[in-house]
Amino acid sequence: MSENCNCKTKIREKEEYSALINRLNRIEGQIRGIKGMVEKNAYCTDILIQVSAVTAALNAFNRELLASHIKSCVANDIKADKLDTVDELINTLGKLMK
Repeated sequence: MSENCNCKTKIREKEEYSALINRLNRIEGQIRGIKGMVEKNAYCTDILIQVSAVTAALNAFNRELLASHIKSCVANDIKADKLDTVDELINTLGKLMK
């Protein structure tokens, strides 16, 4: 990270990267399916059920990413006495639980 950059990044292990991308690809396919249903004038409850499935898939993605974040980024920052990461995590959890 350069001195002038306040952005944070994370280099992910190949296994984690692949798992996250695979989940996102499936979710993207589900979204395209919902769009197709709307375009074909599918019945509302059928669309709503598919939207619920996408919501569940996004929640699973969030859980996986959050667990990885806590085990790596948060744990490493706590060990390095960078406790502002805990506040950042608390703010993030607040946004996720709306």
